[in-house]
Amino acid sequence: MSDLTDLTALELLEGYRSGSLSPVDAARAALQAVDDLDGTVNAFVSVDGEQALQAAEASEKRWRAGKPLGPGDGVPTSVKDIFYTRGRPTLRGTRLIDADRPWEEDAPCVARLRETGAVLLGKTTTPEFAWKGVTDSLRHGSTGNPWNAELTSGGSSGGSATAVGTGMGPWSVGTDGGGSVRIPAAFTGTVALKPTYGLVPMFPASPFGTLAHAGPMTRTVADAALLLDVVTGFDSRDWSALPTPTGSFLDGLEDGVRGLRIAFSPTLGFGRNDPEVDRLVRAAAGAFEELGAAVEEVDPGIEDPVEAFHVLWFAGAAKVLEGYGPGAMDRVDPGLRRGIEELGEISASDFLDATAVRTALGVTMGRFHETYDLLLTPTLPIPAFPRGRDVPEGWHSRDWTSWTPYTYPFNMTQQPAVSVPCGFTEAGLPAGLQVVGPRHADRTVLRAAQAYEQAVDWGTRRPARAVAGRG
Repeated sequence: MSDLTDLTALELLEGYRSGSLSPVDAARAALQAVDDLDGTVNAFVSVDGEQALQAAEASEKRWRAGKPLGPGDGVPTSVKDIFYTRGRPTLRGTRLIDADRPWEEDAPCVARLRETGAVLLGKTTTPEFAWKGVTDSLRHGSTGNPWNAELTSGGSSGGSATAVGTGMGPWSVGTDGGGSVRIPAAFTGTVALKPTYGLVPMFPASPFGTLAHAGPMTRTVADAALLLDVVTGFDSRDWSALPTPTGSFLDGLEDGVRGLRIAFSPTLGFGRNDPEVDRLVRAAAGAFEELGAAVEEVDPGIEDPVEAFHVLWFAGAAKVLEGYGPGAMDRVDPGLRRGIEELGEISASDFLDATAVRTALGVTMGRFHETYDLLLTPTLPIPAFPRGRDVPEGWHSRDWTSWTPYTYPFNMTQQPAVSVPCGFTEAGLPAGLQVVGPRHADRTVLRAAQAYEQAVDWGTRRPARAVAGRG
């Protein structure tokens, strides 16, 4: 397999600029990786190699003429099969959607990718309506981990994380309603950013409302910053979209963390970690001290908001199923059906009570960040477990939220949060460090993640092709 699949987007772009690399060769290498590995890991639900090569050829002509369309021109790219994509079905992991219908509109992030000249390889796997923290569905099956295909990639953007982690393109765009880009990033040893809500516009609106963000999934922090440049930009179809950013998210990325006040909370006050994950995350927090930050181990003073999150989450899920008729519940993921049924009928009062919990959580975190610039936590308390399961075998709960306690709280507060690799267990499985900032502090979050990534070598490690291809 070509070494082109190991290059970052920024490395590819520099090669295109100098003429030493070809967008066509990069697209062919990514497509070859799909051919070699996807039968085992199941990262993609659809691939259009012919269209991708045509786009790569057009990109190559632009680079030769010195007229690239934008900062992502020619980069092999995938998008989660949640985003509308003109000319391609958006099936969202469900058997309820008919592929044979007109697909005439791009989601905002897909439109931005086309505008920059990105080479769209295909669409990646998701659980049904992106409802849970692993990636499997009745329609498309389960997605494996690049480090061991018998293990889960996490979810719900697991297809994107595995595509990036196995060299099927250096970047992808996923969605995150309760951790869905950060969870698979932690399990696959990749990088993923949940930006401040509204920074990346979304259309159609997520059934999970203002919990859901869209964000970059990459191998490096710098690529995440560049992809954020590409996919941001005001879009009138999203009533909550923020103004188009001024400047690049690459600006100031190398400024380091010296002088920053950083809180380290290994459990948020209510979690419990696998000992190996706890050791790795504590070592990562220590690295920030060595980089010149003032790090204090302190909890932010919040309680687990999982019950309120479930009300907001399953209210959205129930509402989306209503549109498919009275028999829809019998045709969906049994876990999704159970979650909706166990919560029961949600009243307006229940929803407002959950919203009040969310509001109070946001106030607490806002005050917390008056003292601390950033918060460090584990991304997840455990390493990856076998694929095809919602929770590890013998786990104390059937709910995916029971093993993701550090991700969904920050969907409720809409804060930016990035997951970066922070080491490997003795079994060779990645662990993730989460860097959380106050709303609109995306640049600070990326800058801190970049400083950490540059200080360690975890992000440079790649799974052996033989491991990624095992099943």
